[in-house]
Amino acid sequence: MSAKSWHVYLIQCGDQSLYTGIATDVQRRFSEHESQGRLCARYLRGRTPLQLMYSCEVADRATALKLEYRVKQLTKREKVRLIQGELNLYDLLRQESVAS
Repeated sequence: MSAKSWHVYLIQCGDQSLYTGIATDVQRRFSEHESQGRLCARYLRGRTPLQLMYSCEVADRATALKLEYRVKQLTKREKVRLIQGELNLYDLLRQESVAS
């Protein structure tokens, strides 16, 4: 059985808010969000149009979950810096381990 690659992603909503999630198939997951059906994240319902702004492959599910949590702690300004490439996703894990 091959290991699935995990991704952390950010979606910009129609109200300009940013949603953070993880998935093994970002395009499939984004399509589920866009469909606004039962598989759409509750936060994204009614916040169309949606735009995938950022996606980064990570080592495994555990790392994806840690990074998702860390990204959700960021301010909107910091998330925009991440999207623009001014902030490195893996630096967030390093900052977390230094703080511990």
